[in-house]
Amino acid sequence: MTKALQMKLACDDTGILSAMQEPPAGYKGLSGFHKYWGKKPTEAWRFLIANLTERNDIVLDPFLGSGLIARECIDLQRRFVGFDINPISIELTKFYLGLPNYKDLRNAIEKIEKNLKSIINKMYLLPNGSIATHFLWERDQITKIWTKNGRNRVEVSLNWDEIERFQNIPQYKPKSLRDLHLFDNSRINAKESFSLADLFTPRALYAIDLLKEEIEQFDGSTKRALLLVLTSSVGQMSNMVFAISKRGKTKGKEIDRIEVGSWVIGYWRPEQHFEINAWNCFENKARKLLKAVKESGEQKQIYISDTITDLLRGNGRTYISLGDSEFLLKYIPSNTIKVILTDPPHGDRIPYLELSEIWNSILATDSNYADELVISNAKERKKDINNYNKKLNLILAECFRVLVDNGLIAVMFNARSNDHWNSLNELNKIYKFDYIGCYPMEYSACSVVQDNRKGGLKTDFVLLYGKNISESSKRDITNTFKNIQGWSTKYPRGA
Repeated sequence: MTKALQMKLACDDTGILSAMQEPPAGYKGLSGFHKYWGKKPTEAWRFLIANLTERNDIVLDPFLGSGLIARECIDLQRRFVGFDINPISIELTKFYLGLPNYKDLRNAIEKIEKNLKSIINKMYLLPNGSIATHFLWERDQITKIWTKNGRNRVEVSLNWDEIERFQNIPQYKPKSLRDLHLFDNSRINAKESFSLADLFTPRALYAIDLLKEEIEQFDGSTKRALLLVLTSSVGQMSNMVFAISKRGKTKGKEIDRIEVGSWVIGYWRPEQHFEINAWNCFENKARKLLKAVKESGEQKQIYISDTITDLLRGNGRTYISLGDSEFLLKYIPSNTIKVILTDPPHGDRIPYLELSEIWNSILATDSNYADELVISNAKERKKDINNYNKKLNLILAECFRVLVDNGLIAVMFNARSNDHWNSLNELNKIYKFDYIGCYPMEYSACSVVQDNRKGGLKTDFVLLYGKNISESSKRDITNTFKNIQGWSTKYPRGA
């Protein structure tokens, strides 16, 4: 397999963006503050937007995901339409389109700190008056307790009775969070019976509940930003933060200390795991976001149209909607969209709604599992490859309908086997899409689950198709992309 494309974009004196084959900047600032699964480098979106569209063109993405594409479109003075079935995806997109005012966000964080920091830290108060930062658990026993002395992490020795006080605390049922709705799915270590109490200590749940209730006091973009800070920090508050030990063993330079891991993916609760001070988790994310908002400077609030008709009439720059793309696309008139840029669920790679369930429970939004485009190992859901290919084809048929002649669709995709590629590989036969070519694009955020699976690819491919595309247009596009390393007019193949 050829080396994956890595791009960095720069502006020349005319403002036209060009691609250079250098490493992407990665997820920094606003792009990096939330863990949302399967994010792609913003450079990849910017390259496609700049080279396939012109100012005021409408870009459509029927699978919004992290929502970063929406911000790129607005920054490049394009209009944008986006759909997603995942509630947190819509919240992230609206956040990127309407950043909070820096001073308002700073004041809100300071108010939350004043009202809650001491209350939450009281649950971690040690006999010597210091505050615990980490509890190391071995199954149901706390084996180590750490606090901080300046910048240094210090282990604290407690007697059995003192440890018992931290171990044996009453269960807590949150008031402001909805119950989890999961399925038996061994691939992501999920159980239908899981509740929030299975994934968090009562200490953490009480802290999350307090934070959620305090955040509800705010409104608008400030409230949305704070809720996303909370969702982005709960992974590190959970029982799913693994402990790293014996680092360097394979290289013969074993380090005899335990380090803090992270919430990786799924609902794996390692026997040896950390419980991290919940306030510290929230504060760290809040401060990072505050810094990113400040670095972004003052941003105009982007008006989001009430309907797709309003957008097409020129009222607003964007239209965002929560729901199933198969049905939402039907509201777009035929032959109205010039370019579709999208990163659909890649077969069985990531069960987005199942993995986002903790976040959506905090947002108190429901997950429409029935209509999700996905392949899931949860047998109860009956989401197999045949259902996936059938639904994806229906969605792509709608995409073909809404495109203008000579319109383009760029699809980011990754799959383990040829069976998973069928819906894309047959587009030119079924819907008269003209296949133009593809290029590989290196992940900038890897999937632990995917990368270790047999046949798993280490790159996405960007595949380009046109609708009733003329030979001259096809030639122009090929000339634009042919110098990209790995460009090919052949289809990618799985295992």
